[in-house]
Order: sequence, then structure tokens, then C-alpha cells
Amino acid sequence: MDTKILLLERELHLVLCRYTRACDQRDWPAMDEVFIEEASAEFGSGYRLQGREPIVAMIRGHLDGCGPSQHLLGNLVVDVNGAAIDSRVYVRAAHRGAGSMRDLTYESLAEYQDRWTLTPAGWRIAHRRMVISHETGRRDILRPAA
Repeated sequence: MDTKILLLERELHLVLCRYTRACDQRDWPAMDEVFIEEASAEFGSGYRLQGREPIVAMIRGHLDGCGPSQHLLGNLVVDVNGAAIDSRVYVRAAHRGAGSMRDLTYESLAEYQDRWTLTPAGWRIAHRRMVISHETGRRDILRPAA
């Protein structure tokens, strides 16, 4: 395997880890180091968003009122086609409710399909598509802050 590809995979992996930690720690400013400002996203079958700010607002709308969460990534695959850099990575996202819903859980198994762009600050996601393959629990524990 080419060393350049290995280094690219590592760089993309670190940005993906930054994303999961930002979600779980509710560190929303860190998303500036994940998505380009004009990024687009498709989350599941109902959310098509344009711009980093609306993407982060949607994520916050699900996690700010939720209890603890843990987003785990695995099986990263990076595809290099000329100048186009795409990746796929599995995500297992576990969530616990907050307040009166603290005993409830929601978990999803999904894949993030990302298109990347190189910026002066490093690699960032230009487009994200989330494909959910399985869900368990109560999705309604995902909610904005009260």
C-alpha cells in the first residue's frame, strides 16, 4: 500500500474522531474543524442541509437535550479517484435520555459516506450522507435543549 494513502487515511480518521468527540462532548465550535462552511449533508431520509451552520444546528437539535451519547467509528474505507476523495465508515451511536427520559435509550447503526476537500487548515468534509441500517430504542430522546 502507498504511504501517501496510509497518511491520508490517518488524517481523515482524525477528523472523523474530532466529529464524534464534538458530538459526545457537545463541543459545537469544534465542528469548524470537521465541515467546510458550505458543506452539504443528508442525514437519514428527512434531512437535506446546506451549510455548516444548519448542519451543526440539526445535530444540536438532536443532542443538546439528550443525555450522554457515544459515537463509535470503525471499518474506514478511503477511495481516491483522481482529485476526488471519498470515504465510508461505520458508526454505532448510542444515546441515553435526559431528565424524565434518563432510563430510555436509542441506538443507531449507520454508515457515514463523506466527500472530502483539502483546505489550508487540513482535510474537511464537503458532503456527508448518513445511511442508517438499524435502529433500536426510542428516537424521541433525541431532542433540543429545554
